[in-house]
Amino acid sequence: MEYEVIIGLEVHVQLNTNSKIFSTATNEFGGSPNTHISPLCVALPGTLPVLNEVVLEKAVRAGVALGCEITQFTKFDRKNYFYPDLPKGYQISQFDKPYATKGGIHIQLKGEKEEKFLPLTRIHMEEDAGKLIHSHDPSINRSYVDYNRAGTPLIEIVSEPDLRSSDEAYAYLNELKTILRYIQVSDCNMEEGSLRCDANVSIRPKGEKGFRTRVEIKNLNSFKAVKQAIDYEVEWQKDVYSRGESFKQMTKLWDATLLKTLPMRSKEMSHDYRYFPEPDLPTIQISDSFIEEIRKSLPELPRQKKERYKTELGLPEYDAEVLTSEREIAEYFEEALVISGDAKKTSNWVKDEILGIVNKENISIQEFAIDPIRIGKLVKLINSGEITGKIAKTIFEDMLTSKDQPETIVEKKGLKVVRDDKALEEIVLRVIESQPESVEGWKNGKDRVLGAIVGGVMKETKGKADPKLVNELILAKLGPLGEKKKV
Repeated sequence: MEYEVIIGLEVHVQLNTNSKIFSTATNEFGGSPNTHISPLCVALPGTLPVLNEVVLEKAVRAGVALGCEITQFTKFDRKNYFYPDLPKGYQISQFDKPYATKGGIHIQLKGEKEEKFLPLTRIHMEEDAGKLIHSHDPSINRSYVDYNRAGTPLIEIVSEPDLRSSDEAYAYLNELKTILRYIQVSDCNMEEGSLRCDANVSIRPKGEKGFRTRVEIKNLNSFKAVKQAIDYEVEWQKDVYSRGESFKQMTKLWDATLLKTLPMRSKEMSHDYRYFPEPDLPTIQISDSFIEEIRKSLPELPRQKKERYKTELGLPEYDAEVLTSEREIAEYFEEALVISGDAKKTSNWVKDEILGIVNKENISIQEFAIDPIRIGKLVKLINSGEITGKIAKTIFEDMLTSKDQPETIVEKKGLKVVRDDKALEEIVLRVIESQPESVEGWKNGKDRVLGAIVGGVMKETKGKADPKLVNELILAKLGPLGEKKKV
């Protein structure tokens, strides 16, 4: 039996506001347990929620960037369930009037020429719950509750069940993370829990139209875990169906040690949560002018920027992909490009030399030792012919440990390209005389020997000779390839 995989993702994104969604408590990761809290966070009697306006602004910003329709009349609801990390006994969320609907994300899998559009169902705002911390000592059967996270502002982005593989899920999450970081509504740090994903997975025989029983895999905290969990779950469901058995809708957890999904509980339905409108918060009316103001404030998004890099700057697909992968990398490249005026050479330095160090040292490009203006000047020196690419590598190494400008290093160390025709001609003759076998090879039509002679000249000049001039002088002395000429 051939099966088709059906995947829908629910992504919870913590918004990077200074305070929480309904209180003035600090919205900050870390800190000692139960220190970033207010009376509201722990549901003390008499406390009332007040919506943080910046949460609404950032939420709408995400909705507009993802191409959603913004609901101009929206409200909050109470989602009732009982858990130790939820002190009120309910979560303030949105049920039937989410603030954003429709929209979607374009992805492109490696090796595929065409993009695929993955539509969204909705985005809604809600508050986060606290965090349970369980004892690692098996002899101590105890758990603790940290309410620092309680009340952190979240948006939940729900996709349509249109993803058809774990690769598509991976690409979707990566593109979503890139967009949200570009518009600066979240750092999307999965290690700190600011981006968490639940995957709804089911399969059906190819050609079948209806949906079969699905499994929800909760709180996947890395892209790798999402891919592994989906792949495992698909195989598990195939195995169940191949034996003529069935299963009930359920919630599972991913065990990263055993590399398998494990049942957690039966899956709740919306009626289990007994939703009703939040009586302590007014309805929200979002004006056209508010939406338009946010739309105008959005930066160029990664997909549009990537296309511009290819069409206007003439960069290859791979270069454009790397340079637009993070907003900070794109900004670094563009600032360097203003100085250098050469898109391809600047791209090469950023994606190869700079990102090589950034990735090796596990730092951000903002922490990199060399600012983009100095890189732009370095590329400009190469293009002007004042230094060679080899000399540029030496200057780059110096720039890593100093604040000197590249032209200053050139002057200090006497690294300017040698363009003295007479001096170079003497060196060329000397090198040719020292390589009779290369000369003989040239006469016999072996053009690869030219590299050995050029290398000899560059070695004598310590890489400072003008490569173009060196080639011209050597060819003038050797004569046409394969021609017996006395040198």
